[in-house]
Amino acid sequence: MCLAVPGKVLSIEEREGTRMAVVDFGGVVKEVCLEYLPDLQVGEYTIVHVGFALQRLDEESARQTLALFEGLGLLEEEFGDQWAIAAKAAGADEPAGTDQEARA
Repeated sequence: MCLAVPGKVLSIEEREGTRMAVVDFGGVVKEVCLEYLPDLQVGEYTIVHVGFALQRLDEESARQTLALFEGLGLLEEEFGDQWAIAAKAAGADEPAGTDQEARA
């Protein structure tokens, strides 16, 4: 299964003509290509799939998405315990079906 995961841009640099970012997925930090979102800025959230930032995302949506993934067990299934820990660090500590859905 393919999964796009939300993350926060920590830094941006140009490397060999390509804009690259360091993105924090709630504790798991990875390098991401910004070619599809050339105006993305440090501090903004994005959806990342196979190493590419695809869409800008607000912080609340990012937290809700991580909570949903964690509640469905997708993070453990796709990325192992490291992603589950990342989701919890990003605020995804309420199981699906709680007050978090009511706030959406």
